[in-house]
Amino acid sequence: MVTSQPSLIGIDWGSTSLRAYLFDADGAVLETRATTQGASGMADADSYLNTLYQLTGDWMQTGGRKNNLSVLACGMVGSAHGWQEVPYVECVADINKVAANLVKIHHQPVHIIPGLICSPDNLPPDVMRGEETQLIGALRNLPNLTSEACIVLPGTHSKWARTSHGTICAFATHMTGELFFVLRQHSVLGRLLPESGITRDDAAFLNGVRASRDQGYLGLSHQLFSVRSLGLTKNMNGMELTEYLSGLLIGHEVQAGLNWRKLAGLESAPLVLAGDPELCRRYVHAMSSYDVTDAVVLSDTAPAGLWSVALASGITRQSLN
Repeated sequence: MVTSQPSLIGIDWGSTSLRAYLFDADGAVLETRATTQGASGMADADSYLNTLYQLTGDWMQTGGRKNNLSVLACGMVGSAHGWQEVPYVECVADINKVAANLVKIHHQPVHIIPGLICSPDNLPPDVMRGEETQLIGALRNLPNLTSEACIVLPGTHSKWARTSHGTICAFATHMTGELFFVLRQHSVLGRLLPESGITRDDAAFLNGVRASRDQGYLGLSHQLFSVRSLGLTKNMNGMELTEYLSGLLIGHEVQAGLNWRKLAGLESAPLVLAGDPELCRRYVHAMSSYDVTDAVVLSDTAPAGLWSVALASGITRQSLN
């Protein structure tokens, strides 16, 4: 039961999940709720509105009276197939630039945070939605990152970002998490893997990481087929193969990401991992295979990012107490 005075509802609305945060006037999270009703399952604007009120409707009133709380949302809710499309903001972008480009849903107390687009010279553009809020939250949680840093956000579409003085300068995306899902569910490899989620087998995982590091020159597609051959020849059981596959994919990403970090001149800059604790643990292990052992690990930074953008945009105010 919420006892402090609510000040803001924050929403992290991804393709397959929805997480809601109720903030007090000091930015503390009073309550968190989650559902699997992601943006990909919404049919129209009414679906978004109904889902939001089903999840957070009681937060919006106390004793039958409306609280007049603003709602700030990030993620795929602002995509072309979301509640309302919000144009990308071009990098370089700081929190003020992001906050200045919020889009309000017509006749609703809901604002949506824009995603970011990065257009490197002679390279295809890269985009993010939702991760910009995580990055802003990471910068808020680590105020000592006053100069350049490399922030990694493991996930379905992992992001490697360069920040400088609180500004998001550039980033690169890896489809590691989605590849893992697709290969397990829709490829020949899945026939050898157990249906349940992966279990912790660090030895098999690190074998995959080392294979990507030492034999990566053979190519990812070749190494992926080795998951099948190792299973057919009984060199690994199903659980081990799942961990080995995870290690291969994360290993290839980490190798590319560390090279990107080097080319960006960030080798001596702070390295930060932010996201799901188990995923971050895997990335820490993978990085250790490259003698990178100094990463700072943060958990969910979306709440801090949502609160920061809310303050910067003026849709809520910090308590003066």
